[in-house]
Amino acid sequence: MLIKGGNANLTVTEVLKDIYAVKKPFAVLYKKKNITRPFEDQTSLEFFSKKSDCSLFLFGSHNKKRPNNLIIGRMFDYHVLDMIELGVEKFVSLKDVKNSKCPEGTKPMLIFAGDMFDVNEEYRRLKSLLIDFFRGPSVPSIRLAGLEYVLHFTALDGKIYMRSYKVLLKKSGCKIPRIELEEMGPSLDLVMRRTHLASDDLYKLSLKQPKALKPKKKKNISHDVFGTTYGRIHMQKQDLSKLQTRKMKGLKKRPAEKSAEDGGASPKKSKSG
Repeated sequence: MLIKGGNANLTVTEVLKDIYAVKKPFAVLYKKKNITRPFEDQTSLEFFSKKSDCSLFLFGSHNKKRPNNLIIGRMFDYHVLDMIELGVEKFVSLKDVKNSKCPEGTKPMLIFAGDMFDVNEEYRRLKSLLIDFFRGPSVPSIRLAGLEYVLHFTALDGKIYMRSYKVLLKKSGCKIPRIELEEMGPSLDLVMRRTHLASDDLYKLSLKQPKALKPKKKKNISHDVFGTTYGRIHMQKQDLSKLQTRKMKGLKKRPAEKSAEDGGASPKKSKSG
C-alpha cells in the first residue's frame, strides 16, 4: 500500500504514482492526504494494513527538516516490523523517459550491487525490504520472453541508486539472443535517514512458517544451488565376480591359459585308426 502524508509535495506525489504504476495490479494507492508520523505513531499504518490486508507499505511526506521523504516498511501480524526512512535527492519519472514501457504486472528481476548490502545490518534489512516490496507473486515457471524488466539497486558512498531497465532481446545469429538494457524509469537517488528495525528474536519469529505450509521433506532427494533434483537409490550389495559382461573375441582365453588354470596340460586324445 502506498500512502501520501499530509504535507506531501509534487515530487513525493509523483514518486508514489510511479511506484504504483510499477507495482500494479498488486498495490493500493491512497490518494487522500493522511496526517500521520510513522516514527512517532504507527496506529494509522496498522489501520490501513488491516483495511487493505497489506503487509508492505510506502509512506511519502515532505517538510523542511526532512524534504522529499519516503518511509518503506513491512508489517507482522498487523504491527510494524521494520521501517526505513529514505530521502529522495534526485528523481526521474516514467513520463520523463520517452522509451517504451513494460506491460502492467510484469515481474521484475532484482539486482543488488555494493558491499554495503552484505556488510551493514541496516543495508541488509533494506535489501530484504526491497526484495519483499518489488518481487511480486511467486510463479511456478518462467519464460525467456517474460524476462523483460530489471530493477537495479546500487549502494555507493552512502547513497542508494535505483534504476529501471527494459530488457531488449536482439538477434545474435544463434539460438541465444543478444541482450540490451534500455532505461525506462523511474530512477531515484536515495539517502538513508532514520531506521526502526525489529529485534533479532522478533525478526526470527516473523520468518517462521506454519507447519501446514512447509513442504514435506522427501527421503533420498536433494537439490543443488541451480535447482537440479538428485535422487539416491539404495541397492543390495552385488557380487561383481558373477556379473555378466559383453563377450568379445579379443577377451577369450587361449588354450594355454585354460590349462594353466586347470593345473597342467590336459592329455591329448589318441586318434582312432
